[in-house]
Amino acid sequence: MPEPKRKQSKRRSRARRGANRYKAPQLSLDADGSRFIPHRVNPANGMYRGRQVLDTEA
Repeated sequence: MPEPKRKQSKRRSRARRGANRYKAPQLSLDADGSRFIPHRVNPANGMYRGRQVLDTEA
């Protein structure tokens, strides 16, 4: 098996791993137009899957 000619630097390794690290969050659109993370309670109105689960009136 071939071997690398030189040791790969920490900077090069970390740059390769970090290239795909950050992604924009995937957001769902609620019926009232607010955006929220899917499979979680909408913090704007307290709804989850069409049901009111949190009281946001406080």
